[in-house]
Amino acid sequence: MARLDGKVAVITGAARGQGAAAARRFAEEGAKVVIADVLDDDGKALADEIGAVYQHLDVTKEEDWTAAIARAGDEFGPVTVLMNNAGILHFSELGKTTLADYERVIRVNQIGAFLGMRSVVEPMTEAGTGSIINVSSVEGLAGMPFLVAYTASKFAIRGMTKVAALELGAKGIRVNSLHPGMIDTRMVSDAAGGVEVDLSPVGKKVALGRIGKAGEIANLALFLASDESSYSTGAEFVADGGATATHALKVQ
Repeated sequence: MARLDGKVAVITGAARGQGAAAARRFAEEGAKVVIADVLDDDGKALADEIGAVYQHLDVTKEEDWTAAIARAGDEFGPVTVLMNNAGILHFSELGKTTLADYERVIRVNQIGAFLGMRSVVEPMTEAGTGSIINVSSVEGLAGMPFLVAYTASKFAIRGMTKVAALELGAKGIRVNSLHPGMIDTRMVSDAAGGVEVDLSPVGKKVALGRIGKAGEIANLALFLASDESSYSTGAEFVADGGATATHALKVQ
């Protein structure tokens, strides 16, 4: 029996990167997967490849969430796994961060996760079980210069996760946050205006001496989606190569 047999999963930001890796792993382990994203061509191609369903979803729009959860229900039944993975990154000094840029990050990362959690309370309650995986970051555990909006949003996700876990536990719904470190995806280069960024020097600073792979985050998400993590809720699961094992006085 596969680890996610009988699960119906919605994964946001799943057209590429960490979300796509999670979609593949979930499908391999028997889940019925809804790939949700705004990158329609990439999302549809991945859905065709792995036997999933693609749904256009702007995570900042309530009506898109309503449509996505309804689509999942119509295709497969009540959603029992939600991975709030969609997110954007913005580099800027605090004093030069515009309100528009700050709000844009908060809307996608924080409000998107809130709307996602809220949208699955009813179907997961109906199913009598559920796992919500909120993708935060190591920036949800400690700050980083030039990432005031991103860090704020990821700290918020960490806090909302704990509130949701306390409220929803009696309904059989578990809620955990997942905190990746530096992962080899296009997020950093996209935030840098499409310029390719060599992340290897950053990887050399952590205990494992390398940056992470999207598949490594997918494996942790798989554990949280499965019944193997049945006694885990309101918790923080970190996959960062050891980045948070040290402090700012580390000697290189």
